[in-house]
Amino acid sequence: MATAPSPLRTVAGNLCLGSAPDSWGVWFPEDEHQVPYTRFLDELAQAGYEWLELGPYGYLPTEPARLAEELADRGLKVSGGTAFGALHRPEKWDATLARVRNVAELTAATGAHHLVLIPDMYRDEKTGAFTESPELTAAQWADFGRTADRLGRLLLDEYDVRLVLHPHADSHIQTQAEIERLLNESDGRYTNLCLDTGHVVYGGGDTIDLIRRYAERVGYVHIKQMDPEILRQVAAEQLSFGEAVRRGVCVTPPAGVPDPASVIDELARLDAELFVVVEQDLYPCAPDVPLPIAVRTREHLADRGLSGTRRPRLR
Repeated sequence: MATAPSPLRTVAGNLCLGSAPDSWGVWFPEDEHQVPYTRFLDELAQAGYEWLELGPYGYLPTEPARLAEELADRGLKVSGGTAFGALHRPEKWDATLARVRNVAELTAATGAHHLVLIPDMYRDEKTGAFTESPELTAAQWADFGRTADRLGRLLLDEYDVRLVLHPHADSHIQTQAEIERLLNESDGRYTNLCLDTGHVVYGGGDTIDLIRRYAERVGYVHIKQMDPEILRQVAAEQLSFGEAVRRGVCVTPPAGVPDPASVIDELARLDAELFVVVEQDLYPCAPDVPLPIAVRTREHLADRGLSGTRRPRLR
């Protein structure tokens, strides 16, 4: 008699699992608290991952031939690049574009087709000090979507790279209302969503609702979970994201919210093939902390049908 499939396992053939330097405590191109990039790459492969996001520009080698050699030596492939950008500040457009071009060139050289853009944060990542107002003006909001589309069209036309904008704690795209406003005021041909499950819930949003109502705009996924108790501390004490991470807000599945199995179930229903990249914010952490977490996380997600053995087709 045939054995019934495990109720824990989801058929998620449209999803491809990867990881990122963030899961090894890497937030900056250089920092005394971070492991060398060679250790990250070695441990990523050892943990059983094939795909990676590039992380902060300058952490991994930026010379394409050298990066290709480092990846090939470990059997690794690139899902996308990562950049920060101040789309709400017209006076910073030139600087933002220069940074994004560097990332786009390296991303395209690896054969990847996604650039994850994180809005500049309004609190310092290390000190938590406010660097600008947490609220955008009406004029800044009016330009945000158009500026994202301008950048997205440039990336598509010049690099064959798709822009996916990443909601982030302590940024102006954090709450569900802000995420929806961005999507409603931008063009899906040029600007789509890097759905970060942890940052959505950090901002009080509903990941499942966003997937259901904006299915066509989900172009890439970061999967992570947050500790509800520390989220309560964030609200009560007005903690910065950096302080929340130091307190352990980002946790290993199946702990935390949102429930990763429910997220995978919902993503598996989409008529789209997507990278799902693991991120567990750990900065700063001891060097021996990330690898066991990475292994447990990959095994847990594999039990829910997520594997990393294929390249998703672009829409």
